[in-house]
Amino acid sequence: MKALVYTNPNEMQFLDQEDPQCLDNEVLLKIDAVGICGSDMHAYHGHDPRRQPGLILGHEFVGTVLESKSPLYKANDRVTGNPLITCGVCDFCIDGRNNLCSNRTMVGMTRPGAYAQFMSIPSASLIKLPANISAVKAALTEPAATAVHAINRSLPHLNRPLSDTRVLVLGGGAIGMLAVLLLKHSGARSVCVAEVNDGRRQLIQSQTGARTYDPRHETMDSASFDFVIDAVGSTVTRNAAFEAIKPGGVIMHIGLQDWGSEIDMRKLTLAEITLLGAYTYTMADLRATVRQIEEGVFGDLAWVETRALRDGATAFKEIAAGQVSSAKVVLIP
Repeated sequence: MKALVYTNPNEMQFLDQEDPQCLDNEVLLKIDAVGICGSDMHAYHGHDPRRQPGLILGHEFVGTVLESKSPLYKANDRVTGNPLITCGVCDFCIDGRNNLCSNRTMVGMTRPGAYAQFMSIPSASLIKLPANISAVKAALTEPAATAVHAINRSLPHLNRPLSDTRVLVLGGGAIGMLAVLLLKHSGARSVCVAEVNDGRRQLIQSQTGARTYDPRHETMDSASFDFVIDAVGSTVTRNAAFEAIKPGGVIMHIGLQDWGSEIDMRKLTLAEITLLGAYTYTMADLRATVRQIEEGVFGDLAWVETRALRDGATAFKEIAAGQVSSAKVVLIP
């Protein structure tokens, strides 16, 4: 098969690779579409020691079953799924928080991913797709579920209804864009987005109606937001979140660009800030997100850019150079 392989930091190559094998309780998929995630970009730059050169990345996948060794699926079923391979028996899995599984592995990290013509995966990770969801839309399930999980975790901690909450989203990539669309659908009336890419700011404004600004040249008033979502996760954005949040407010940290930094623990304590983290999503979140995409909660998703998998190396280079305005690029094998 052909696959887009991470061969060295800042290098992807479209190469011949061995076809994957379909093991017991697994299915073999023909990949129909796969998104480029921020974590894939992190690996591409050589910043993720868990993802080593020679690996096929890609975990935001949609596929068609070619072969099944599971009673749950048959040939020609259309599916998306959870790239986290979970054990099903640890305390977290039993409690329904399988995203925190003690024994988890991951597609595109500990096993070959979806930047390929074919991929194998345990059937327990899959979800059947409704016939009326296109492959490109379905490829947004994984990042959209991340936004769903993060917002669901945040809402119980807000001090007032979402319609009366002033929200700041740091980062206008896919997670930020999808979070804004979900917030707007859920009744948020005051949403502001900080994004450094000019094209993305214009896209967010046209698609969501949210106010946008370039944080390199404009700043918001200190302590002026009730709810801040950090969809970047850098030292700069963590500091910006603490600067922007009101006393009693909620900060949701989703992004993982930097591994660690100091935060203002004094303000966290004296201003009674609620700081939350969200890692991926549960299977329940993922199933709910498929329904929401089908129902149009995230709009028509027409802002998604598609490219051929064989052109994936160029897509990675252009995203890294800030030359892509779209919040999401989806590759088609």
